[in-house]
Amino acid sequence: MSTLIKYAVDGAVARLTLDSPHNRNALSTALVDQLHQGLDRAAADPAVRVVVIGHTGGTFCAGADLSESSSGGGPSEPRDIAVDRAREMTKTLRAILELQMPVIGAIDGHVRAGGLGLVGACDLVVAGQNSTFALTEARIGVAPSIISLTLLPKMTPRSAGRYFVTGEKFGAAEAAAIGLITLAADDVEGTVAGLTAEIAKGSPQGLAASKALTTATILRSFDERAEDLTRMSAELFVSDEAREGMLAFLQKRPPSWVG
Repeated sequence: MSTLIKYAVDGAVARLTLDSPHNRNALSTALVDQLHQGLDRAAADPAVRVVVIGHTGGTFCAGADLSESSSGGGPSEPRDIAVDRAREMTKTLRAILELQMPVIGAIDGHVRAGGLGLVGACDLVVAGQNSTFALTEARIGVAPSIISLTLLPKMTPRSAGRYFVTGEKFGAAEAAAIGLITLAADDVEGTVAGLTAEIAKGSPQGLAASKALTTATILRSFDERAEDLTRMSAELFVSDEAREGMLAFLQKRPPSWVG
């Protein structure tokens, strides 16, 4: 299996780099699994105080791997397999939330669909001024089901009501204004370095307890709704309408909706 997540530690900072530029760091089964493994590895290292999730290429994350979903998914995929696939994403988002150290998203590129779920799960997010964001699920016949668990607690209600259904692109300044990210910055790496230096001054206990105060309410809601939303996501992805939406996207043509 190829390495899709690079793992490196520098002092108190563990860096997980999404490194699958051939499909714009899409959330394939392998990438999600390796991301979860990287989080576990950081959690087990007593020297690590903060995790940074970054990326190679011009896209942080393009969302679900539609080539994987359309070939192995759609109506031809058994529902239980689709549920298992969705559940792995749910587990990974929860792993970021429950990690006993802060997680910083370092974004200098574009984020689409499920990739925004990773953004929402991070404790702090720095995005470059040229970064763009879009929740495009409705355009292919699905919905931001699972990722709503991390997005709705962060985004303002009005912005969620807009961007969940329009699929519009918006920039880093707007993302900061609606609570999706922490900072829009000209120098992403420099800003992240400053934040990690400050966080590294904290003790493991102090950081864990302080983060827990900010994630407790999110985790309670997460655990109440995760299974239902995971199943909802799977059912949408195996529907005829979603299969048509995904194929249309891959074939670069307008979808022919049947609903």
